[in-house]
Amino acid sequence: MSRSDQARRRADGDHDDSSERGWFRRHPIWSTLIILAVVVLVIPAVIVAVAYNRVEVPTPGSVSSNQISEIYQSDGSTLIGRIVPPEGNRTLVDIDAIPVHVRDAVIAAEDRSFYTNEGYDPTGIGRAAIGQITGEATAGGGSTITQQYVKNTLVGDEVSYERKAKEIIIAAKMTNEWSKDQILAAYLNTIYFGRGAYGIAAASTAYFNKPVESLTVEEGALLAGVIQSPSALDPLANREAAENRWNYVMDGMVQMGALDPGLRGSAVFPQVVQDPQVVDQNVGDPTNGAIRRQVLAELSNSGIDEQMLNTRGLKITTTIDPDTQASVLNGVRNNMQGENESTRTAVVSVDPNTGGVVGYYGGEEAEGWDYANAPLQTGSTFKIFGVAAALEQGIGLGTTVSSAPVQTGNVTVTNVGGQSCGSCSVAMALKMSLNTSFIRLQRMLDNGANDTKEIAHRAGIAKKIPGLPWETLTEQGEDPYDGIILGQYPVRVRDMASALATFADEGVLHQAHFIQKVETA
Repeated sequence: MSRSDQARRRADGDHDDSSERGWFRRHPIWSTLIILAVVVLVIPAVIVAVAYNRVEVPTPGSVSSNQISEIYQSDGSTLIGRIVPPEGNRTLVDIDAIPVHVRDAVIAAEDRSFYTNEGYDPTGIGRAAIGQITGEATAGGGSTITQQYVKNTLVGDEVSYERKAKEIIIAAKMTNEWSKDQILAAYLNTIYFGRGAYGIAAASTAYFNKPVESLTVEEGALLAGVIQSPSALDPLANREAAENRWNYVMDGMVQMGALDPGLRGSAVFPQVVQDPQVVDQNVGDPTNGAIRRQVLAELSNSGIDEQMLNTRGLKITTTIDPDTQASVLNGVRNNMQGENESTRTAVVSVDPNTGGVVGYYGGEEAEGWDYANAPLQTGSTFKIFGVAAALEQGIGLGTTVSSAPVQTGNVTVTNVGGQSCGSCSVAMALKMSLNTSFIRLQRMLDNGANDTKEIAHRAGIAKKIPGLPWETLTEQGEDPYDGIILGQYPVRVRDMASALATFADEGVLHQAHFIQKVETA
């Protein structure tokens, strides 16, 4: 095209878009920013707006989500327990029936910006996102009370960005369509508080045996605190954790201006009902109750909280083998015949190849003390850890040790029944269970009693036990005494079974566990 033709086209107004393209070429940074803004802001905003307009929000009280979860032995067919959210254990109450201080306690525990946020909390979401990226557990959660209600009753708990986005959109729309008191009432009538209690009214009875209208500030704060983790924060399960959470809630109420500092200072941690009613939770032999509680604890530790467990209709298949369990019960009951009524026993059988608990006996009462999970002195069984430490350091079973009395601290240690081998091999001393020989063997180790402790922990003896304020196998957190090799320090039967299973699998530790698989019903 000639220059005269181009000039003529420009004069006629018939020109191409080279000038527009030229602007973008001349301003690459601005061009990139405009494109990014469209991609990052405009398109997502359009998607959110469409989703917001299409989503439907139900009315309060119209959603029913209770389902029974069941626990089976390893065959998948022998039922040994249920997690039952009974219809009779939920009582819907109006918001006006719930004392203001109880509502304030729940807000202090779960969502302090509840009355001002739009159903979601950008700051909380950002904090939670940072925690996910950095792996920082103390970063906190990002879910508001409204989001929790939406998750538990409408969108479920699948871990995905799509599900979380849907949760936030519904929570935002719900905030625009419901009053804050309607949302809070719906939340308090559906959330799980533990002890089989759904809703604040049932929880008031389960924990304090009183109507919700009569709850004190202190009692309301305790109930608000257990929402985060009902099993772990029940005072009967872990008083220290429950009291720490209670203090957090009470202090939060002061910070919110909902509680007078003077009343906070005089507040006392409340007492709960010691024998909460059991609602068809245990099935079959009453000894299954201890297994059920171990399964619940393991589910909680794996991230399956009780709200999910009680609303998703799960089928939990355990590692408990029917034949092994039958043998365990027969053995216990036969061997305990003729024993003193106050004598107690416990049995834990662990598969060395997997760590699965295939047999478990913690006591005869479904909701009684679990002796298999209780810290007790082990006695001479613990000598095997001293032998393992010696072998690891090249001290063989043929090594000669004296069995004469030996002094440790202010105590002279002797052997049961005055037994002695003079000086004999470690193998013979083990066969005769000679206390004095093993204290001497332990003193031959590079770090003495600490080496016995360390190899026991490596084999599977837990370092922390609920209710024990210091590390296991220590003298109140300090170096252990010589008596560690004689079983001086308390450990649990389940830990001993796990550690001995490690030796049975040639030193390979498989963490003891009760759950084989979890499926939706």
